[in-house]
Amino acid sequence: MPKSQARLSPADRLVVVLAYDGLCTFEFGVAVEVFGLPRPEMGPDWYRFAVAGLDPGPLRAEGGVRLLVDGGLDLLDHAGTIVVPGWRGADRPVPQALATALRAAAARGARILSICSGVFVLAAAGLLDGRRATTHWRHAAALAARHPGIRFTPDVLYVDEGPILTSAGSAAGIDLCLHLVRRDFGPAAANAVARRLVVPPHRDGGQAQVVAGAVPTLHEATRIGPLLDAMRAAPARDWPVAHLAARAGMSPRTLLRRFSAATGTTPARWLLDLRLARARDLLEQADPPLQAVAEAAGFATAATLRRHFRRRYAVTPAAYRAAARPRD
Repeated sequence: MPKSQARLSPADRLVVVLAYDGLCTFEFGVAVEVFGLPRPEMGPDWYRFAVAGLDPGPLRAEGGVRLLVDGGLDLLDHAGTIVVPGWRGADRPVPQALATALRAAAARGARILSICSGVFVLAAAGLLDGRRATTHWRHAAALAARHPGIRFTPDVLYVDEGPILTSAGSAAGIDLCLHLVRRDFGPAAANAVARRLVVPPHRDGGQAQVVAGAVPTLHEATRIGPLLDAMRAAPARDWPVAHLAARAGMSPRTLLRRFSAATGTTPARWLLDLRLARARDLLEQADPPLQAVAEAAGFATAATLRRHFRRRYAVTPAAYRAAARPRD
């Protein structure tokens, strides 16, 4: 594959993940897999990686794992990106030294992202006041009650607030980390990392798709799955419910019920998410007129794309393209 095209300065390519006693090993592993593995196919501009220990000595992670780290909180002083895995517990205090170090890192421009309950660390440091943020649905009530200044965003896999990013449950950390790769190196690099992980480069929908009833039976997968593949292959086509139902051999009412059981949303909402993701990819990769992007993604007009894009991402397509493809 072609070498990655970095959008980061060399000083900003150091990713530091926080480790501590009681570390959530899955979420820590996500950060290692995405940012910490050697990827010679990406060229010399790929991330550098280090582990910062909050506590002294070998750390005891979940599952009986013991961990040696590269240094202490001083490593945060040099990080371009800091990853905070799930915290010890939503009700466990955050050491003042850690909160101070994160505030200092944010003040000098480092990006800080949390996975799952790691959001409580960012909240304790005051980094989420007035910002949108998310976390695992089980922690939503506790986060909203303890930190009312946060604009809590439910039913999403992650929230990108520029320098501060938060994800939902543990697996949503994969989505967030891949999103950051997209920001830094473009869609081709994120797709390559996703292939190595054998996961989708972008999941549509939100936490509703992974709560109750999210996994369809094999019978449903063989009927709904081909519909999703067809819609992905041609997002600009019209996909009325009657056509989808006939294609799946169901009545429209049954199709809507089973589509929702499989994806957590309606065909129209799923298709809108797909089109917005396609538009975002096009904005990152090239500079065609906005009308051409709208038509390729499945929107009738540039105005329609602007309206939906701004509603979903809280930014205009033009501003998103400028941020995603900075000029030298």
